[in-house]
Amino acid sequence: MPLIELWKNNREQIEQYAIDQIVAFAGGKEPLKDGNSCAAELREYLSKIPTQTLGIHVEKCLTDSFKDSGLVLQDIVNELGRRLDYKVENGLYQGRKGAIGFDGLWKLSNGHSLVVEVKTTDAYRINLDTLANYRMGLLNRDQISTNSSILIVVGRQDTGDIEAQVRGSRHAWDIRLISADALLRLVDLKEKTDEDETLSKIQSLLVPFEYTRLDNIIDVVFATAKDVEAAVDNELQDVEDVTSTNCSTAKVSYVHQHTPQAIMTDIRNKIVKSISEREGVNFLAHKRSLFWSPDHKTRAIISLSKLYDGGNGYYWYGFHPQWKAFLESGDVGFHVLGCVGKNYALALPRELIIGVLDRLNTSEKDGALRHWHIHIEHDDNGEPSIVVHKTGERLPVSEFKLPL
Repeated sequence: MPLIELWKNNREQIEQYAIDQIVAFAGGKEPLKDGNSCAAELREYLSKIPTQTLGIHVEKCLTDSFKDSGLVLQDIVNELGRRLDYKVENGLYQGRKGAIGFDGLWKLSNGHSLVVEVKTTDAYRINLDTLANYRMGLLNRDQISTNSSILIVVGRQDTGDIEAQVRGSRHAWDIRLISADALLRLVDLKEKTDEDETLSKIQSLLVPFEYTRLDNIIDVVFATAKDVEAAVDNELQDVEDVTSTNCSTAKVSYVHQHTPQAIMTDIRNKIVKSISEREGVNFLAHKRSLFWSPDHKTRAIISLSKLYDGGNGYYWYGFHPQWKAFLESGDVGFHVLGCVGKNYALALPRELIIGVLDRLNTSEKDGALRHWHIHIEHDDNGEPSIVVHKTGERLPVSEFKLPL
C-alpha cells in the first residue's frame, strides 16, 4: 500500500514511526532517487505532517544517521522553506551532467531567491566557489535574478568551521548560514504570529545584510514580540471595546476572567484534528490563527473565546479584514469558532460568515477597520446563533457544530 494511503488510514500511528521507517514505506522497495516514486511519496508525506514532527525527523537524521539520511534532511529543509512561504523547487539528490546541483531553490514574491545548500555537518570544508557557480548558472539561465543569495543550512548548531570559511571568502556578502534547528525555530515562530509584516521580517533574516548596525535584527525581535503579544491579547482580552448586541455605537464592559493559554492551545489542537478528519485533509499551521491544506486549497481560521456573562452567556470573536482575503483565496474555507467549556466548535462556511459581515458591528483604529464583531449566543435549549447586530436577528448555526 502506498505511503500516503497508509498515513490516511492510520495517521497517528504512522507519524510515530522514525523517518528511516517512513522512507522504507515510500515507493515500495525503490531506493530514494531523483524522480522516482519513493522521492515523490516522501515529499508528499513531509508536506502533510506537522512542523513539530518534521523537527523530530531532523533530529533523527542528525543523531542516528541511516542510509540516505542526508537526502532526507535535504527534503525536510525544503519543506521548511515552503512553510516560510517560499515557492520551493527541490534540487537534485545527486549531480547530473548539464544540471545545476543546488539542493533547493527558494523564491519569494518580492523577487528575491535563495540558492540553498544543505549539509549534515561542518566536518568537511565546503567549496564556496561551487555554490557561487550554482548561483551564476541559474542567473545565466534566467531562473533567478541578481536579487538572490546563497543559504547554507547545516544540520548541527556547531557551525564554527563553516562560519570562518565563509567570513574569509570573497563570497561572504552573498552567503548566509543557519542551523537546521534555528530554521525550525523560525518556522515555529512564523506559525505563532498573525501579521504579514512579521513574516517578511523573519524571511529577511535569511538574506545577507551588514552586521555592524543591528537595526534589522532588532526590528525582527520587536515586530515578532509585538505580534505575538497582540495575538494573545486578542484571544484572551476582556472585550472592553465590544459593542452592544442591540446597538452599533453603545459600549459595554465585562469582568475579565483569564483563560489559561494551555486550555486555548488544547482546544485549538482538538479543532485542527477534528476538522482535518471531517474534511479529509490535513490542516497545517500557516500562521497563529490560519490553517490550510498542503495544497492551500482548503483553508480554516480558528478563533477561540471564553464564555462571557449576560443572558445565557455568549462568546465573542473578532474577524479581521486580512482573514477575509485569506479565505477567499482558497477553494473551500471555514471560520471555526472554539467555545471554551463546550465539547464542540462551530465550523462556519466561508460563504456564511462573509455574507453576514456587512450587518455586524465593527471596531476601527486610526480610521481603518480593525475587525468585525461576531457574537454567538445560546438560547434556552443551548442552541447557538450568530447575533446580527444591525438587524437584531439571530442566525441559527447548530448545523455547523464540529464535535471535539
